[in-house]
Amino acid sequence: MSKPPLHPALSPLAELVGTFEGPGTGHYPTIDPFEYRERVTFGHVGKPVLAYEQATWDPVSEAPMHAERGYLRPAGDGLVEFMIAHVFGITELLEGDHDRADDGRDRLRLTTTSLGIAGTAKPVRHVRRELRFDAERLDYDVWMAYREVPETHHLAADLRRVA
Repeated sequence: MSKPPLHPALSPLAELVGTFEGPGTGHYPTIDPFEYRERVTFGHVGKPVLAYEQATWDPVSEAPMHAERGYLRPAGDGLVEFMIAHVFGITELLEGDHDRADDGRDRLRLTTTSLGIAGTAKPVRHVRRELRFDAERLDYDVWMAYREVPETHHLAADLRRVA
């Protein structure tokens, strides 16, 4: 079976389709700073939604560190919705906008409108994400509010297209 064409509603997000890989860094007041490698893939099946897969690993030992799966949907008029499930028991529903950043690249600015927290998951209170992308590069920043810590920058990565 051949791959269907990209749904027309996804044309503003077309440069996200593919696989990106590269380094990232993390920090937060409650943990030691750390580095990681990451692979992100956005794919489609012809419907007006992108499937999202993410995995990180230790750059030295190559041990797995984190993984997420989800869906990114255009919601009309430059709005987007991003649903993400984390391996440690949290789900995020983020909503935001798609526009052009000052550097001329596409940008998604997203904030949680709902968090699902499993009984054994960490008590995350809020997440905000900004993704910037073009045909060859995807970089992002993530901010998080956790327990009594207010929203604080947590993660940044600079990924390059590998497929």
